[in-house]
Amino acid sequence: MKQVFTRKVDDFFIGIYDAFHFTVRFFKEIFKRPFHFREIISLSYEIGLKSLGLITLTGFIIGIVFTKQSRPALEDFGATSWLPSLIGIAVIRALGPLVTALISAGKIGSGIGAELGSMRVTEQIDAMEVSAINPFKYLVVTRVMATTIAIPILSFYCSFVGLLGSYFNVHAHESISLISYYQNAFSSISFLDIFGSAVKAVVYGFTIGIVGTYKGFNATQGTRGVGKAANQAVVLAIFLIFIEELAIVQVINFIRYF
Repeated sequence: MKQVFTRKVDDFFIGIYDAFHFTVRFFKEIFKRPFHFREIISLSYEIGLKSLGLITLTGFIIGIVFTKQSRPALEDFGATSWLPSLIGIAVIRALGPLVTALISAGKIGSGIGAELGSMRVTEQIDAMEVSAINPFKYLVVTRVMATTIAIPILSFYCSFVGLLGSYFNVHAHESISLISYYQNAFSSISFLDIFGSAVKAVVYGFTIGIVGTYKGFNATQGTRGVGKAANQAVVLAIFLIFIEELAIVQVINFIRYF
């Protein structure tokens, strides 16, 4: 029993070291030629296009549901006019980036893990190395850069759609134009809120990309390892996203009240 526990502890710390070394290698490779700009743009477009429908539906529903849930509490205080500002703060500061990251971790992260895992167990990555192609540069760096670019764009799009869904709910109860609604929604939003949201989205995108590529690039145990890599990519990415959310919020609040 003691030996099993010791082995698991050793594997845990070895895994942390390998992940750290993998991340350091990424930052080294990113500044080396060739840069594969066309591949990065292609992957960014593909990631964004494949996730657009799900992000649209989820963001729209979140806007409607959050508005419905918030209205009764504000009505008790006669403060329904604050509803656009409340939704704007909630969606732009937190819900937009977080919801986008969680959806992308499940859809994009698992796809990257499964794709690279399949290439690893079928020895395609080894074949690239024999052909004098740097598989880390072509497969890992391009995908991490693509997620780091695409997730922030999807995040702001999700926030916009969420506010649009909220507007339809507000408009059903009160006569307010779309322009007036967005003006009220952004009246309580500062540059720090938008900047913090962008930082969150970039960090989440990087996390999803680096975790997905790490798990897929180091997959083992044949086809069983492919499924395992995809599953671990999702679970670990979501866990890290929540940790990063907590840390970034603390930093932003410290700056806000400093």
